Amino acid sequence: MLALRLVRLIETHSEQLAAALHETLIQSPECSDFRKIPPTDLVSRASEIYQNLSDWLVDRPDSDIARHFVEIGYRRAEQGVAFSHIVWAILATKWNLRRFIEGEGTSETPVEVYGALELFSLFDRFFDSAIYHAAEGYERYQAALGAPGARRVA
Repeated sequence: MLALRLVRLIETHSEQLAAALHETLIQSPECSDFRKIPPTDLVSRASEIYQNLSDWLVDRPDSDIARHFVEIGYRRAEQGVAFSHIVWAILATKWNLRRFIEGEGTSETPVEVYGALELFSLFDRFFDSAIYHAAEGYERYQAALGAPGARRVA
Protein backbone atom coordinates (compact mmCIF):
# COMPACT_ATOMS: atom_id res chain seq x y z
CA MET A 1 0.00 0.00 0.00
CA LEU A 2 1.47 3.30 -1.13
CA ALA A 3 -0.14 5.24 1.71
CA LEU A 4 1.77 3.09 4.20
CA ARG A 5 5.05 3.84 2.41
CA LEU A 6 4.26 7.57 2.68
CA VAL A 7 3.47 7.18 6.38
CA ARG A 8 6.81 5.46 6.93
CA LEU A 9 8.48 8.39 5.18
CA ILE A 10 6.74 10.77 7.60
CA GLU A 11 7.80 8.65 10.57
CA THR A 12 11.40 8.74 9.35
CA HIS A 13 11.28 12.54 9.20
CA SER A 14 9.29 13.00 12.41
CA GLU A 15 11.86 15.17 14.18
CA GLN A 16 12.16 17.52 11.21
CA LEU A 17 8.36 17.73 10.95
CA ALA A 18 7.97 18.37 14.69
CA ALA A 19 10.55 21.16 14.60
CA ALA A 20 8.82 22.79 11.61
CA LEU A 21 5.45 22.54 13.36
CA HIS A 22 6.87 24.07 16.54
CA GLU A 23 8.13 27.07 14.57
CA THR A 24 4.73 27.46 12.93
CA LEU A 25 2.93 27.32 16.27
CA ILE A 26 5.09 29.82 18.11
CA GLN A 27 5.19 32.29 15.21
CA SER A 28 1.52 32.19 14.26
CA PRO A 29 -0.88 34.75 15.74
CA GLU A 30 -3.66 32.15 15.33
CA CYS A 31 -2.17 30.12 18.13
CA SER A 32 -0.12 32.61 20.12
CA ASP A 33 -1.31 30.98 23.36
CA PHE A 34 0.98 28.07 22.54
CA ARG A 35 3.88 30.30 23.58
CA LYS A 36 2.71 29.58 27.16
CA ILE A 37 3.60 25.90 26.73
CA PRO A 38 7.17 24.69 27.26
CA PRO A 39 8.79 24.05 23.85
CA THR A 40 9.80 20.54 24.89
CA ASP A 41 6.12 19.68 25.50
CA LEU A 42 5.08 20.96 22.08
CA VAL A 43 7.87 19.21 20.21
CA SER A 44 7.42 15.92 22.09
CA ARG A 45 3.65 15.89 21.43
CA ALA A 46 4.19 16.55 17.72
CA SER A 47 6.98 13.97 17.53
CA GLU A 48 4.75 11.42 19.24
CA ILE A 49 2.11 11.85 16.54
CA TYR A 50 4.54 11.93 13.62
CA GLN A 51 6.80 9.07 14.84
CA ASN A 52 3.90 6.71 15.39
CA LEU A 53 1.63 7.84 12.59
CA SER A 54 0.93 4.36 11.20
CA ASP A 55 -0.12 3.29 14.68
CA TRP A 56 -2.39 6.33 15.08
CA LEU A 57 -3.98 6.01 11.63
CA VAL A 58 -4.44 2.25 11.39
CA ASP A 59 -3.72 0.28 14.53
CA ARG A 60 -5.00 2.22 17.52
CA PRO A 61 -8.63 1.87 18.50
CA ASP A 62 -10.74 5.01 18.44
CA SER A 63 -10.94 4.86 22.25
CA ASP A 64 -7.14 5.38 22.51
CA ILE A 65 -7.30 8.37 20.17
CA ALA A 66 -10.22 9.78 22.15
CA ARG A 67 -8.43 9.35 25.48
CA HIS A 68 -5.23 10.95 24.16
CA PHE A 69 -6.91 14.02 22.73
CA VAL A 70 -9.32 14.50 25.64
CA GLU A 71 -6.21 14.66 27.80
CA ILE A 72 -4.60 17.19 25.47
CA GLY A 73 -7.74 19.36 25.40
CA TYR A 74 -7.96 19.26 29.20
CA ARG A 75 -4.27 20.08 29.64
CA ARG A 76 -4.35 22.96 27.17
CA ALA A 77 -7.42 24.43 28.89
CA GLU A 78 -5.56 24.12 32.19
CA GLN A 79 -2.63 25.99 30.63
CA GLY A 80 -4.90 28.85 29.55
CA VAL A 81 -4.80 28.13 25.82
CA ALA A 82 -7.85 29.41 23.92
CA PHE A 83 -9.86 26.67 22.27
CA SER A 84 -9.56 28.33 18.86
CA HIS A 85 -5.78 28.11 19.23
CA ILE A 86 -6.02 24.39 19.99
CA VAL A 87 -8.09 23.80 16.87
CA TRP A 88 -5.68 25.84 14.76
CA ALA A 89 -2.70 23.89 16.16
CA ILE A 90 -4.32 20.53 15.35
CA LEU A 91 -5.09 21.75 11.83
CA ALA A 92 -1.53 23.06 11.47
CA THR A 93 -0.27 19.60 12.43
CA LYS A 94 -2.29 18.11 9.56
CA TRP A 95 -1.30 20.87 7.11
CA ASN A 96 2.34 20.28 7.99
CA LEU A 97 1.96 16.62 6.98
CA ARG A 98 0.19 17.48 3.74
CA ARG A 99 2.90 19.98 2.77
CA PHE A 100 5.55 17.37 3.47
CA ILE A 101 3.84 14.72 1.33
CA GLU A 102 3.19 17.22 -1.47
CA GLY A 103 6.82 18.36 -1.29
CA GLU A 104 8.05 14.82 -1.72
CA GLY A 105 6.73 14.84 -5.28
CA THR A 106 5.03 11.49 -4.81
CA SER A 107 2.10 12.22 -7.09
CA GLU A 108 3.52 11.64 -10.54
CA THR A 109 1.58 8.53 -11.55
CA PRO A 110 -2.12 7.76 -11.04
CA VAL A 111 -1.21 5.13 -8.43
CA GLU A 112 0.86 7.67 -6.50
CA VAL A 113 -1.94 10.25 -6.70
CA TYR A 114 -4.37 7.64 -5.40
CA GLY A 115 -1.99 6.74 -2.55
CA ALA A 116 -1.65 10.38 -1.53
CA LEU A 117 -5.42 10.87 -1.66
CA GLU A 118 -5.93 7.74 0.42
CA LEU A 119 -3.47 9.07 2.99
CA PHE A 120 -5.08 12.52 3.04
CA SER A 121 -8.42 10.83 3.74
CA LEU A 122 -6.88 9.00 6.71
CA PHE A 123 -5.40 12.30 7.92
CA ASP A 124 -8.81 13.98 7.73
CA ARG A 125 -10.49 11.25 9.73
CA PHE A 126 -7.78 11.20 12.39
CA PHE A 127 -7.49 14.96 12.82
CA ASP A 128 -11.27 15.51 12.77
CA SER A 129 -11.48 13.02 15.63
CA ALA A 130 -8.60 14.78 17.39
CA ILE A 131 -10.42 18.12 17.26
CA TYR A 132 -13.65 16.64 18.56
CA HIS A 133 -11.96 14.89 21.49
CA ALA A 134 -9.79 17.89 22.33
CA ALA A 135 -13.05 19.86 22.57
CA GLU A 136 -14.37 17.22 24.96
CA GLY A 137 -11.30 17.58 27.17
CA TYR A 138 -11.55 21.36 27.07
CA GLU A 139 -15.21 21.18 28.10
CA ARG A 140 -14.37 18.81 30.94
CA TYR A 141 -11.90 21.31 32.31
CA GLN A 142 -14.41 24.14 32.01
CA ALA A 143 -17.08 22.03 33.73
CA ALA A 144 -14.67 21.11 36.53
CA LEU A 145 -14.14 24.83 37.13
CA GLY A 146 -17.87 25.42 37.15
CA ALA A 147 -17.49 27.89 34.28
CA PRO A 148 -20.77 29.53 33.24
CA GLY A 149 -22.24 27.81 30.22
CA ALA A 150 -19.82 24.89 30.51
CA ARG A 151 -21.35 21.66 29.30
CA ARG A 152 -21.03 18.62 31.52
CA VAL A 153 -19.28 15.83 29.63
CA ALA A 154 -19.55 12.24 30.79
